Amino acid sequence: MYDVKSLKAEEFINDEEILETLKYADENKSNRELIEEILEKAKPKKTGRGVECAGLSHREASVLLACDIPEMTEKIYSLAREIKEAFYGDRIVMFAPLYLSNYCVNKCVYCPYHMQNKEIPRKKLTQEEVKAEVIALQDMGHKRLAIEAGEDPVNNPIEYILECINTIYSIKHKNGAIRRVNVNIAATTVENYKKLHDAGIGTYILFQETYHKESYETLHPAGPKHNYAYHTEAMDRAMEGGIDDVGLGVLFGLDKYRYEFAGLLMHAEHLEAVHGVGPHTISVPRLKRASDIDPNQFDNGIDDDIFAKIIACIRIAVPYTGMIISTRESEECRNKVLGLGVSQISGGSRTSVGGYAGYSADERPHDTEQFDVSDQRSLDEVVKWLMEGGYIPSFCTACYREGRTGDRFMALCKVGQIQNCCHPNALMTLQEFLTDYASPETKKIGEELIAREILNVPDEKRRQRAVEYLNEIKHGGKRDFRF
Repeated sequence: MYDVKSLKAEEFINDEEILETLKYADENKSNRELIEEILEKAKPKKTGRGVECAGLSHREASVLLACDIPEMTEKIYSLAREIKEAFYGDRIVMFAPLYLSNYCVNKCVYCPYHMQNKEIPRKKLTQEEVKAEVIALQDMGHKRLAIEAGEDPVNNPIEYILECINTIYSIKHKNGAIRRVNVNIAATTVENYKKLHDAGIGTYILFQETYHKESYETLHPAGPKHNYAYHTEAMDRAMEGGIDDVGLGVLFGLDKYRYEFAGLLMHAEHLEAVHGVGPHTISVPRLKRASDIDPNQFDNGIDDDIFAKIIACIRIAVPYTGMIISTRESEECRNKVLGLGVSQISGGSRTSVGGYAGYSADERPHDTEQFDVSDQRSLDEVVKWLMEGGYIPSFCTACYREGRTGDRFMALCKVGQIQNCCHPNALMTLQEFLTDYASPETKKIGEELIAREILNVPDEKRRQRAVEYLNEIKHGGKRDFRF
């Protein structure tokens, strides 16, 4: 039985409810009147406190995703753009993955790290190698990392992860510093989540891969990850352990995309109902080629048009949640979906263990890659591309470091007030990048952008203070100002 507040995976992600939802969506995909009503409900509304959005249920959003009326689909895209602009503006947060170890005891059939793959060498970074990787990332200009590791209680125990986090935060090279470490590791215990919280992590990220239980168990035939319930209930344990920023995601291409879409939104609704705050981020990776893995072996792949519609519908359904797209996707694809809801992207990424230190911007090792990287541009090139497209690349981590996480972040975001901090913070961290790391052409474009955008800070006192901070960054050698 479906119960959004249940702590049992098969009750808050209920197969019968998803199938009924898909049936309802099929029956109403051409129901113009209903679709108009759903879109009207989701529109941003001005209130005495700012701008608010109602969001949508998984069933309402599934109707939009199934909609087969071309002009209504254009309205879906238009509304997604309006909501993105209302809550995130033109800011795009930048990050990079850092792969610590590819040792893994699972047999996931879609991941090259599975224990039976003999084609890839196994590698685990020492703390000295972690330091070298972090310095290389700092020298690119990164301030925010997502650490990744296979599941292996012997090679990658929680103590190793915690030691790596401590090492990462301890490294200050020139003007560089990693200010936020997000963690993408396997489902674990409440006790271990408490340890991650105490280590000062940002967001705990765990992709569900697929919400279809039967498919999940087939795709994970052996290893700890085979346990569907333990994996699906991980976010509840993370929140019990004190982590209030969690990130959801599915791997599109493993099962039917409409099933995954409904399950993803049901998971978000569950977190909101039980913990009072939904996911901080939602990621939308697609299955990609890798060592020992051919995506053509899976028959549920989605094209770029469907992918864009999924992103638009997620943005409408969960308007306040950050959305992440990685370098799995091409420059062309990322450009298409940025305006539809994406608020975070990676740049200059390597998916190999030890893929940064000792390599130039156009070099990359392939022997331990988790997946093929489609967008292989350097961070400087990605930053320049974003600015030329009218976006503001942001390296900001202020909310996390000022305690604006979980329900405190969402409370501000839901009335649009978070932008009073985010816009100047984005410009100041961009100025840090331009001053310390950017190529001359990127720096020129960026400083022209900052000169224009600083005028859009509405509060005069805050705008003036931001101008002073920007001057201190450019000419005074100071760093890390934040509102």
